[in-house]
Amino acid sequence: MNPDTAAVAREPERVLIFDTTLRDGEQSPGATMSHAEKLEIAELLDEMGVDIIEAGFPIASEGDFAAVSEIAKRSKTATICGLARANLKDIDRCWEAVKHAGSPRIHTFIGTSPLHRAIPNLTQDEMADRIHETVTHARNLCDNVQWSPMDATRTEWDYLKRTVEIAIKAGATTINIPDTVGYTAPVESADLIRRLIAEVEGGEDVIFATHCHNDLGMATANSLAAVEGGARQIECTINGLGERAGNTALEEVVMAMKVRGDIIPYSTRIDTKKIMHISRRVATVAGFPVQFNKAIVGKNAFAHESGIHQDGMLKNAETFEIMRPEDVGLSQTSLVMGKHSGRAALRAKLKEMGHDVEGNQLQDIFVRFKALADRKKEVYDEDIEALVQAQGAAEDALELKFLRVICGTEAPQSADLTLTIDGVDKQVTAQGDGPVDATFNAIKALVDHSARLQLYQVHAVTEGTDAQATVTVRLEEAGRLASGQSADTDTVVASARAYIAALNRLLVKRRTTAEGSDTRAVSYKDTV
Repeated sequence: MNPDTAAVAREPERVLIFDTTLRDGEQSPGATMSHAEKLEIAELLDEMGVDIIEAGFPIASEGDFAAVSEIAKRSKTATICGLARANLKDIDRCWEAVKHAGSPRIHTFIGTSPLHRAIPNLTQDEMADRIHETVTHARNLCDNVQWSPMDATRTEWDYLKRTVEIAIKAGATTINIPDTVGYTAPVESADLIRRLIAEVEGGEDVIFATHCHNDLGMATANSLAAVEGGARQIECTINGLGERAGNTALEEVVMAMKVRGDIIPYSTRIDTKKIMHISRRVATVAGFPVQFNKAIVGKNAFAHESGIHQDGMLKNAETFEIMRPEDVGLSQTSLVMGKHSGRAALRAKLKEMGHDVEGNQLQDIFVRFKALADRKKEVYDEDIEALVQAQGAAEDALELKFLRVICGTEAPQSADLTLTIDGVDKQVTAQGDGPVDATFNAIKALVDHSARLQLYQVHAVTEGTDAQATVTVRLEEAGRLASGQSADTDTVVASARAYIAALNRLLVKRRTTAEGSDTRAVSYKDTV
């Protein structure tokens, strides 16, 4: 179990990290994760030193409940939190899921701004009564209760102060102040927290938290300003994943405090050397590639092309780098391995990169590494990472078995494709406007669906004509979004596998919607 988080957070230099990648992050359109992926990300967050993991919204579906419950059972040091709306049914369901944790938390919320009060059509007094009732109920179940006035930054001051006081008197131990639509600015963010602490009765006895969205690109700045104003918990996500423009990025606030401790004198217990690994893993499972120029974890964050910059780097790295790549878990050394390299060397490199793999998983990566080494002159760390990320789920209903394309200026663009569907091989040949279009048409001919291709994105993992291409595909069907990602030296093959990965996720969503079931593997025939 965690130490008393309230006592720890009251130390002036300590800020708690509340990660909501599995809840708010997963709400990004197309970012839904499978049950196994949620468990994996939660374990990585726990190992990295996140203080509180918001594991999901238990009332949302049986799948979300199952994931939160299992994460709670497996948690080691992190507090496990679930989200609940301001009603007793939500709160009871949330408690049932998180109660298995060594350190559980219930997080309940209600929209307090005029726009949000209009949704349930409650008067200020009616909402105040509901806040008292629901927070009291949550506290009777759990000693660790967080309450949030959604859209706090657009709530009238007098009413915000009133509702926060009600929540504290009802037993809330953490008061989170959400900038739900990314509306505020740093000076306002700091002033609001500072004023709440100074003027709210009982404010000195609770932790104030900040939850900022990035609609105006100020989420990180607003969160750090809130800490300067007295907040001692930051709500954030890996890679800034989240609805619309996203949430505060965990890696940005953590590294800002680490690098600029001279003017931001606060600390966390995050093991920053694990940042790059979890960033890449979240990007893969969510199907949201990290932009190249993203702070801390982007491909170009530690890259230098300008002659002046390169000259400075050669003489002294600190000339143009304010942090070391190793501080965030980025290896500078390319993996000089070829087709004669053995499993032991590969296992050691994988472990260095944060992947502890053995048995069948290691054998699968090793086989694909050897095949890649036969095709490439050099195999880089990024290539190895792509091999790990491209591991397919054994229980997927659809799997690519064979693909051959014909393209060129004269010949018709066609694709000869064999898919394994629920264990049965099916073959088709289709034409299209180019090899990728022909391949996608072939998949459509074998898998009946009405999904629309919403995003098709390709980028090279490393340099050179023999570089692996990472392809991201996002599909939309009847309001359901699903993403898939794959890497291969053949862009068409990577495209096919990414498309199939997205379809596998859609199959899960079809069943989830139809049956209210969990999000684990599902056969194709069960959904048609």
